Amino acid sequence: MDSVRKGLRAGDIEKDTYERLQCAACEASLETRDDPDNVGQVRTCPECGSEWRRLG
Repeated sequence: MDSVRKGLRAGDIEKDTYERLQCAACEASLETRDDPDNVGQVRTCPECGSEWRRLG
């Protein structure tokens, strides 16, 4: 699982007009869930199930 920043640099994630994160493959807005076992949040694509970790 890559970080959100790495996903943006690699082109796996894009930002829309309102700066919301979208999956580049599905063009679906990413959902956020808190991971109680680890630090940070996990951003997931509801269409393809890809995940990215957001630290901080």
